[in-house]
Amino acid sequence: MKFETDYIEKLAKIIKEQDLTEISLEDGEQAITLRKDVVVASAPAVVASAPVAAPAAVASAPAATPAQEAKEEKKSGTPITSPMVGTFYMAPSPDSAPFVSVGGSVKQGDVVCIIEAMKMMNEIKSEITGKIVEICVEDGQPVEFGQVLMYVE
Repeated sequence: MKFETDYIEKLAKIIKEQDLTEISLEDGEQAITLRKDVVVASAPAVVASAPVAAPAAVASAPAATPAQEAKEEKKSGTPITSPMVGTFYMAPSPDSAPFVSVGGSVKQGDVVCIIEAMKMMNEIKSEITGKIVEICVEDGQPVEFGQVLMYVE
C-alpha cells in the first residue's frame, strides 16, 4: 500500500478535527505516523513521517486472538476508548486517589483518567453517565488509539 498525499491530508484533517496528537498506521512493511507537535509561541503543526519499512523487531500490541476477540464482544456496558496513543494513568499523581474505580459512579464530563502523550497530560472525560464495571488497563501501561480503557453501564 502506498500512502497517497490525499490520504495523508485526510489523516491530518482527522487529527485537527478530533483534537488528536498522533495517528500511526501500519500496512505490512510500510508504516506512517502523523503527529501534531505543539510549539511554544506559535500554532500547532502537523508533521508526517515518510513511509518506511517497519523493522521486524518493532514492539507493538499483540494481535488479538479469536478467544480474546470473543471475550471483548461479551463485555457489558459502553466502552470508554483512548483518543490517542500514550501512557494511561488512573490518578493525577502517584500519591493521589484514582479518578474512578470499579463499582464507582461517573457522570458525563467527569475525568476518568489521564493519558500522557508527548509529555502532555491529557484528561480523558466520560461521555456518558453510569457505573464503572471494568477497568481494562493497568496504571502506567501504554495505550493505543481506540483501545478500550474501561466499560461503563
